[in-house]
Amino acid sequence: MDSENPQHHQLHGFFFPLMAYGHMIPMFDIARMFAARGVKATIITTPANACTFENAIERDRLLGLDINIQILPFPTEEVGLPEGCENLNDVDVLDTIHAFFKALNMLQQPLEQLFEDYQPDFIVADMLLHWATESAGKFSIPRFVFHGTNMFWHCVEHCLDCYKPFEDITSDTETFVVPGLPDKIEMTRSQVPEHFKVETVFNEMVQQIKDSEIKSYGVLVNSFYELEPAYADYYRNVMGRRAWQIGPVSLRNKNPVDKAQRGKQSAVDEHYVLNWLDSKEPNSVLYISFGSTSRMNNAQLLEIALALEEQNFAFVWVIRTTKNSVESSFLPECFEEKMKGKGLIIKEWAPQVLILEHPSIGGFMTHCGWNSTLEGVCAGVPMITWPLFAEQLHNENLVTQVLKTGIRVGTQKWNLWFETEDVSAKKDEIEKAINQLMGDGEEAKEMRSKAKELGGLARKAVEVGGSSYTEFTSLLEELQIYRKPLT
Repeated sequence: MDSENPQHHQLHGFFFPLMAYGHMIPMFDIARMFAARGVKATIITTPANACTFENAIERDRLLGLDINIQILPFPTEEVGLPEGCENLNDVDVLDTIHAFFKALNMLQQPLEQLFEDYQPDFIVADMLLHWATESAGKFSIPRFVFHGTNMFWHCVEHCLDCYKPFEDITSDTETFVVPGLPDKIEMTRSQVPEHFKVETVFNEMVQQIKDSEIKSYGVLVNSFYELEPAYADYYRNVMGRRAWQIGPVSLRNKNPVDKAQRGKQSAVDEHYVLNWLDSKEPNSVLYISFGSTSRMNNAQLLEIALALEEQNFAFVWVIRTTKNSVESSFLPECFEEKMKGKGLIIKEWAPQVLILEHPSIGGFMTHCGWNSTLEGVCAGVPMITWPLFAEQLHNENLVTQVLKTGIRVGTQKWNLWFETEDVSAKKDEIEKAINQLMGDGEEAKEMRSKAKELGGLARKAVEVGGSSYTEFTSLLEELQIYRKPLT
């Protein structure tokens, strides 16, 4: 029978993202990519996060894709979290994050029960679910790690760990070159993550993540070979790791509805935004967004507002509110009224992919989260880079020092937590960066040209015959060979 032929076996994959929008959104795109190639895709999440996927899954199922959700209860009560606190975006104080990770680790046994019940052929699990490698091993199931970032990050972290070039540096502002990398990458001691310099409560988890990756089947990377070829080669050939670059996964969203509703429901009608952008000249609008998790303090946001008020370029600014700040309370008096026609303010969630793709967008001021950075690359727009925490400083270095499609502004200090405390850039510095990026100078023209070239390469990578499409096909073929025999 055909069903007994390995070539006709329908693979079944589990996809288990960290419960944070920056991790859930690309993982869902990956699950949909697998489903579009005939794989049965099961997304594992918790009750409060299931709504993020439901509408898109319904659309995909109507198109014949075999994709569904499996819900695991999140043990908020057992670890002392408030009811419904099931997403990192709900964590508002640093102390709470320890309880969140404790609850996350308690999902190991329920995951193993799902392995027992459904016997999938493989699992793609977030890097922070480090125990998924051990769990998958009990059932002889390949575990793929999803970091949600790029090859460059892996390579820089590896070289910082191996060579420790910061150890003999006493000044936080003194520049050093990271040894061993394909390019001359400069950093300062203040940019080096804390876990390299001192013992922190997260050092054990960092080591567990590294060990888990080494023991896993390999890594799925939301990037494409042409973006960072030297670092893809370094990761595989020097570090000796297995990886498949299958991105940019955001390009999986071709339907305008999928683009508009990617992640949370937009706070504004996408047609209104697009009509507003239609009224602007090509490359004349600056798009500003600092992501779904980052929390910039009000004093810093005020400096940005003052800079926007002074310069002449139109802008779209996505403002996120928190439990500790009143919506738009930092804005100068009558700011929104004064900016009518010149500026469009969107509160909370915006249809970012649709906005970035619009021809009127000429630049992107970003926190350098990898999803946003890669969406900017796909759209072919240069960036003002303003990293806020975690790996975002590495992403900034990729954009500014390797790709050379961005201008840095803002903090140059590594930060563990989502929320900033300092004012790292004043009005004049911000205004200078905007004029430098959006103006008609040679540097701006060169960055725009490079950015557009990268955008074209990104789209070619995911087309049939492109580098990411080919790597993805190779992965599917390997999984068909690997799968355990039918019983």
